Amino acid sequence: MRELYPASKPYVVHTIKVDEPHVLHVEEYGNPDGLPVVFLHGGPGSGCEPYHSQFFDPDGYRIILFDQRGCGKSTPHAELEGNTTQALVADMEVIRQKLGIERWVVFGGSWGSTLALVYAQTHAQQVLRLILRGIFLCRPQEIAWFYQQGASRLAPDHWQDYLNQIPEAERDDMVSAYYRRLTSDDEVARMAAAKAWSVWEGRTATLQGRQEVVDHFADPYTALSVARIECHYFMHNAFLEDNQILRDMHKIKDIPGIIIHGRYDIICPLENAWELHQAWPQSVLKIIDNAGHAASEEGILSALIKASDKMLEQLAG
Repeated sequence: MRELYPASKPYVVHTIKVDEPHVLHVEEYGNPDGLPVVFLHGGPGSGCEPYHSQFFDPDGYRIILFDQRGCGKSTPHAELEGNTTQALVADMEVIRQKLGIERWVVFGGSWGSTLALVYAQTHAQQVLRLILRGIFLCRPQEIAWFYQQGASRLAPDHWQDYLNQIPEAERDDMVSAYYRRLTSDDEVARMAAAKAWSVWEGRTATLQGRQEVVDHFADPYTALSVARIECHYFMHNAFLEDNQILRDMHKIKDIPGIIIHGRYDIICPLENAWELHQAWPQSVLKIIDNAGHAASEEGILSALIKASDKMLEQLAG
């Protein structure tokens, strides 16, 4: 099993203004002259963590981490205005151009895989390779699976706490019911809904429950941005057309990529990765038999590092 590369500090931090009112927090790690790779975190709304830079060899990669609109150290926190998939794709181009990067490897997990695919389909010429984990195609059936009915049958005990926030009369559309609370003026109700929404995700992210993962999602600062921004996106079908990602895979048919997915992923079922692989001839699918969804699970983490090492060897010699 591979382990994370040693922790390090960013060699430069950028503050980049994009559309009002958003300001992005961007960090660079590793080798300024190395192979550029951009890390796309999940959610949307979760933000980056320091260990995210450790998936990459710091001697060979120029590692770019950024907090997407409304989360992490980007401001304003949990902001929904101007927060769309298309805006995030445009932000990536602003970052790439500001940093003087011609082409880069794109690495994304969960929602990050969604954003990576939409970005690649929009700017194929700028993408060298893709490394994707925990595939989320943002189709209505995937959102319904996790937030309405499906995953609820696999974790009914944890589901009950998510369900309890919503009166029975509103439970036929849980996403809409949560959205009303997450966008209300009642701060107490907003925070209670945010924590319940986010903790449901944290409890189901790993094959075997891990308290440190639940605690991360339960943190009020994280919970508010995760819940508000995710719910905002899901209320608008992630600002995508029906089945847009699979429909447009022909646009990146010549870009090689590696797909890594846990067999027992409750949040994003393996079917998503399988369908993506079938539509993408240049992809390699690696199914991790002893894992769920989170990048921090041992088998997934090891596979991600092997994938980044392999691409460095291929692209940088």
